[in-house]
Amino acid sequence: MHILTIVGARPQFVKAAVVSRAIEAYNRDAGARLITETIVHTGQHYDYNMSDVFFDEMEIPKPAVNLSIGSGKHGEMTGAMLAAIEREMIDRKPDITLVYGDTNSTMAGALAAAKLHIPVAHVEAGLRSFNRTMPEEINRVVTDHVSSILFCPSDASAKQLAAEGVTSGVHVVGDVMYDAALHYGGKAAVVKPEAPFALCTIHRAENTDDLGRLGGILEGLAKSPVQVILALHPRTKAVAEKSGVKWPANVRVCEPFSYFNMLGYLKACSFVITDSGGLQKEAYFFGRKCITVRNETEWTELVESGANRLAGTDPERIISAMGWAMNDSAAVPDSIYGNGKAGEKIVDIIKDFK
Repeated sequence: MHILTIVGARPQFVKAAVVSRAIEAYNRDAGARLITETIVHTGQHYDYNMSDVFFDEMEIPKPAVNLSIGSGKHGEMTGAMLAAIEREMIDRKPDITLVYGDTNSTMAGALAAAKLHIPVAHVEAGLRSFNRTMPEEINRVVTDHVSSILFCPSDASAKQLAAEGVTSGVHVVGDVMYDAALHYGGKAAVVKPEAPFALCTIHRAENTDDLGRLGGILEGLAKSPVQVILALHPRTKAVAEKSGVKWPANVRVCEPFSYFNMLGYLKACSFVITDSGGLQKEAYFFGRKCITVRNETEWTELVESGANRLAGTDPERIISAMGWAMNDSAAVPDSIYGNGKAGEKIVDIIKDFK
């Protein structure tokens, strides 16, 4: 069996590392039923700290090709990816296309495969923020509805697919990012802070492209009870430089972290402030309260469990949430996203797909 894996953004490299490792483990005893994996990198994230370092650190098989699409407007980027991925699929003739998450790379890979009648397997199926103004939400919905195999991280995401009439090929396997946290946690960088701090990332277009929203977040961060370490995404950096954004005095701005550095800062921080989907879960895996500076999240079960609080971009709500994060006990359950064997389950299901 030949799998064509499409990746393009930082979180996808982490997820792909888990499944690639599971494929390698399966192949050791597969005999004649080997799985061959070809990785195609769209180039959506191209900065070294957002791309190459993950392949180096996590020992992910190097991509067979980097399409070098880069950034751009959504239609322009997705169209370029769709055309380039289609060419790769025609040349390489995969049996299954594997896509992750909710990026433009995800949807482009799924659409290209569907139009060529190649089965699509979607890891992180069934997630919904119910905000159709977010490009990620459109990517999720489209990808799920053209997929033949849908790997759900939780029961909640499977129930959402059923509500949309998608019941065939749905499997609750757990979350591959939990697998990654367990496997790579021991390799986390050692971070020894001089004082308590909050770990922060801001990168969603809804926040970076609206200076009013970004200003509200920064006003809230300025009142943090502890120092804020902000791992600065290239998009946010570009907006800040163009618009002359001034960082609050208590915010220490850093380059994007490698995965192992991020794990180290997660382990050492007091709480997390983010608009990232992946970091919301990683905070949960390491028992850290998370404040999400969005009005909604696709990880609704984290809010329901009490591990995550939606604060939007209103400064007073952010300040209130920081008080909650500092004063409430962790009380983070450990069973929402499976048992750390999602990668193995995914490979086991794919190998028998016909």
